[in-house]
Amino acid sequence: MTKTFKVLSALLSYPSAELQQAAGELRETLAAEALLLPASRRGLDRLIGEIADGDLYDLQENYILLFDRTRSLSLHLFEHVHGESRDRGQAMIDLKGLYEQKGLALSATELPDFLPLFLEFLSAIPVAEARELMRQTAHISAALGQRLEKRDSAYAAVFACLAELAGAPLEDAAPVVEDDDADPHDLAALDEAWEDKPVTFGPEAAGGCRDTLISKIRAGRRPAAGVQSARGATHG
Repeated sequence: MTKTFKVLSALLSYPSAELQQAAGELRETLAAEALLLPASRRGLDRLIGEIADGDLYDLQENYILLFDRTRSLSLHLFEHVHGESRDRGQAMIDLKGLYEQKGLALSATELPDFLPLFLEFLSAIPVAEARELMRQTAHISAALGQRLEKRDSAYAAVFACLAELAGAPLEDAAPVVEDDDADPHDLAALDEAWEDKPVTFGPEAAGGCRDTLISKIRAGRRPAAGVQSARGATHG
């Protein structure tokens, strides 16, 4: 088990009292495993400190504003390349199948492309394999990290660490959705950004079910203009 991925998963999960109380353990785990450079761990230390010392309700509100109400910061990986197109459905099925092959069963309410869940899965497989899968999503993580840096968010440190663990992103990766820069307090703008085109699922939506995870991500495309579409902290 690679506990560093588990720590990163916890840090990207909805803030809770348990996560605040685990701050010391998170730091100790990162230091003991030493998969990240000291500079990267210092970046994470800012986020861990903000979570440990912050007011829980403020932390939760900030999390919702960032990751739930800002579409370009969504923690659902396939949202950034497939949007709400039917391709996302097949990609989800394929990723869920990969989890099941490795012994991770999902509940009916869990979406397989949720990044904290993906990182928890990576923590349970050999580190070399985890790094390879992380490389397949590196272009998404890089885009999210840049957007969070622009907002001076401490969460950017998590994505810097993901980039470090993955190595260089693929040069021919599919583009991700552009940052909409929508004000999370502007409800009208958010409604417009999240307006979806109906999606049809069925036999015609199945596509190439034998494609690999990387082909699903790299082949994904955002719909054309006008077509818009946690786990808690772990202590093991």
